[in-house]
Amino acid sequence: MPDTHAISLPKQSLSLPRARQALAGRAMPDLRKLRRFLSPVVLVLLWQAASSLGLISPRTLASPATVILSGWELLLSGELPHHLMVSLSRVVTGLAIGLALGTGFALVAGLSRLGEEVVDAPLQMLRTLPFLALVPLFILWFGIGETPKIALVALGTTFPIYLTLFAGIRGVDPKLVEAGKMFGLDRRGLVRHVILPGALPSALVGLRYALGTAWLSLVIAEQINATSGIGFLINDARDFLRTDIIVVGLVVYALLGLGADALVRALERRALAWRPNLLKG
Repeated sequence: MPDTHAISLPKQSLSLPRARQALAGRAMPDLRKLRRFLSPVVLVLLWQAASSLGLISPRTLASPATVILSGWELLLSGELPHHLMVSLSRVVTGLAIGLALGTGFALVAGLSRLGEEVVDAPLQMLRTLPFLALVPLFILWFGIGETPKIALVALGTTFPIYLTLFAGIRGVDPKLVEAGKMFGLDRRGLVRHVILPGALPSALVGLRYALGTAWLSLVIAEQINATSGIGFLINDARDFLRTDIIVVGLVVYALLGLGADALVRALERRALAWRPNLLKG
């Protein structure tokens, strides 16, 4: 009878390098994640060192320790959560309106040549107008309440959604459309099962751009006689030369932008799980 122990030894010896490679592969992503955070940490430490040595005046830029302390005080007092919820409400409302408008315009222009001729040219002209030039008109039309603030956010988020979804619809592979027709799909079936799924990756990219534009629009919108919101908090701190609170507001904007982008990335991984490159990643 053959010696079973002699046969099993080579298998065990061959499995050891594979196990080491697997462990190394698991450790590499962790190291990469740590390296991504290394440079920001070094910059913050240099900033703190320069502030402690007096190289950076507190009136020019507060130290990281002061910024953290001020942020903690605003958090405990409830002032920061209050302003944060107001800003979030404005962004969510404006983004919802912009998403509906951008999607509607893109469907009209993307699915019809006549719709493109009617819709595309006015939107392209509006897209080139700067936000600051529209603020006086928005104040005259909507007053100085919440409406002009939400309208600016909605306007800023409409165009990224429209442009990317329109490009996605027009960029669908004609061979897929022909295959759908061969399977007996009518126009509604082609739009539902072929064109819109094919345009979804571009639409999600547009959503990521729209989220970034929403926060930029909010900064401008909260200059319009605002009495609450992160923008108001920053403007009020500017009047009193509180650079620590200004930095807190900027950090909140940055964290909200990163969080929104991460949320869309997670949605993208779930919605586009059929793509081979996402399955491999």
